[in-house]
Amino acid sequence: MGRPATRIDLTTEDRQTLEQWLRASTTQQRLVLRANIILDSASGVSTEEIARARRTRPATVSKWRKRFSQLGLVGLQDETRPGKPAQYGKDDARRILALLDQSPPPGYAQWNGKLVAEKLKDVSKDFVWQVLRTHGIQLQRRRSWCISTDPQFAPKAADIVGIYLNPPINAVVLCVDEKPSIQALERAQGYLRFADGRAITGMSHEYKRHGTSTLFAALNVLSGHVSAEHYRRRRRVEFLDFMNQVVHTYPNQEIHVVLDNLNTHKPKHDAWLARNKQVHFHFTPTHASWLNQIECWFSIMTRNALRNASFHSVPDLRTAIDNFIKSYNRNAEPFEWRKSYVEQKKFTNYAHLLN
Repeated sequence: MGRPATRIDLTTEDRQTLEQWLRASTTQQRLVLRANIILDSASGVSTEEIARARRTRPATVSKWRKRFSQLGLVGLQDETRPGKPAQYGKDDARRILALLDQSPPPGYAQWNGKLVAEKLKDVSKDFVWQVLRTHGIQLQRRRSWCISTDPQFAPKAADIVGIYLNPPINAVVLCVDEKPSIQALERAQGYLRFADGRAITGMSHEYKRHGTSTLFAALNVLSGHVSAEHYRRRRRVEFLDFMNQVVHTYPNQEIHVVLDNLNTHKPKHDAWLARNKQVHFHFTPTHASWLNQIECWFSIMTRNALRNASFHSVPDLRTAIDNFIKSYNRNAEPFEWRKSYVEQKKFTNYAHLLN
C-alpha cells in the first residue's frame, strides 16, 4: 500500500485565486494544470484519478500537491533555474576596460570589439561588445572637449553665476559676443522627383560663396531680448563701436556685461571703461565660454535662420538675420539658468570604470 496523498486544505482566498487563474485567458497553461490539480485534490479526488483526468503522470500530481502544501500558491510557480555558468567574469571586464586606455595596434586609429578580442586572445568579441554596452561606451563615437586651465576658474565662474541667479537691483545684465565669418552661401534648393513618383526636398552639394559677415550681439539676461549689429570684421574698433551703441540703448543705467577672453575684449579698453564708469565687464574663465548665455542664442539663430538657407549676397544674409531677431524678440523669454554649481572639468579615461 502506497503512502497517503498529501492533504490539501484551501482557504477562501487561495480558492478564489486558483479559480481566477482558470478563468483568465492569459494564464499560462502550466499554471492552469497546477490549479486544476490543487482544486481537484482539495475536493478529495485521488492522485491516480487526477492524473487520468488531466492526462499527466501521478508523480506530477504528487509533486504539485506537496509543493502547494509546503509553500502555498508561491509553490505553484516555476523554481529559478541557475542557467548556464558564466563564461567570463568581472576580471575579464576590467581587462577590457584597461586595454581601452592603451594605444591601439599599429595602423589603427582606435579600438574596436574585434581588435580588443584579438589582443586579449581569451575573450570573444561578443563579450567585448557586451561590456562596452553595459558601460555606455561607443568606440566609434569620437567626442571633443575643452578643459579650462584657468587658475581663477572658481572665482570667475562664481561671479558670473551669481549675476545670473541674483542680478544687481536696477541694473542691466548683458551677455555679449560676436559670431565671425558667417558665410553668405547660395545653394541650389528645391524638390527632387524620382522615377517612382516620390519627391524629396533638399539642396545640391554645390554652392557659391558671396562673402562673409560678422555679427555682434547682446542678450539681455533679464528680458531675453537680443540686440545686434553687423560688421565686416571683428577688431577692437568694431567691438567698441558696438559697446557704444549698447551704452546708448541703456542711458543712466548700470550695465554688467558677460564676455569671453578674446583679446579685443580685454583690459586694453581701460580708457573706454574709464569714460563709461557705469559699465562693468565680467570675463568667463579661459575655455569656458559656455558660461556665456549668448552662445545659446547663437545656436538658436544658426538652426533657425542660417542652416540650410541660401543667400545671394551679404546684404541678403544680414537681412535674414535681422528678420529673425525681430521675430525672436516678439516672443523672447529669458533663459532659465538653473545651474547654481559649476565644476572645472578634468580629463578622465576608462580606468574610472574599473572601480
